[in-house]
Amino acid sequence: MTKKERVAAVTEALNREYGTEMMTYLHYDTPWQLLFATILSAQCTDERVNLVTKDLYQKYTSVQDFADAELSELEKDIYSTGFYKNKAKNIKACAAALLERYDGEVPRDIDELTSLPGVGRKTANVVRGNIFGDASIVVDTHVKRVSRLLGLTKETDPVKVEYDLMKVLPKEQWILYNVQVIAVGRTWCISGRPKCGECILRECCKTAESLKKNK
Repeated sequence: MTKKERVAAVTEALNREYGTEMMTYLHYDTPWQLLFATILSAQCTDERVNLVTKDLYQKYTSVQDFADAELSELEKDIYSTGFYKNKAKNIKACAAALLERYDGEVPRDIDELTSLPGVGRKTANVVRGNIFGDASIVVDTHVKRVSRLLGLTKETDPVKVEYDLMKVLPKEQWILYNVQVIAVGRTWCISGRPKCGECILRECCKTAESLKKNK
């Protein structure tokens, strides 16, 4: 199977299983809520983040509230997401930067987004894809691992993985791919205990193909 054929088979299988409706696992009502939730999601499950933001966004109802927050109190509010000191510092600084530079609005441009405290390409692409509908690929641990196993990239650096996927995936698939592959990673392609025989991508996975040949 060529890489082009593999990509076509992968996207077809993903769309057949999960559909093509845009979605995110993080709960939010406003762009800044998604931005801060994504910052909180680093090294933390989406489920945990959603539990925390349910109360957090009732306590802090605006970007200004976060900019004015007492750092020690904010740390307590987000403690269970892990790395809470760094996350609290970044969210507070990010809120201040949004107010100072963009009148409290979340910018669309990736360079402007990544200039904000605590915002890397992954976070920026989550916002761009889900808020603005801009074609973007989000590379998290699931996307990096599963994409390598599928044979769509050999890279380990998330930015290099992102650019590899941009080269091979249809642009209309970029936003969808992250959510779909997270589901695959949680259901079948589980790190350390994969269920290759049951996986919806088993017929187009390069690793599964190699395992069959070696039997």
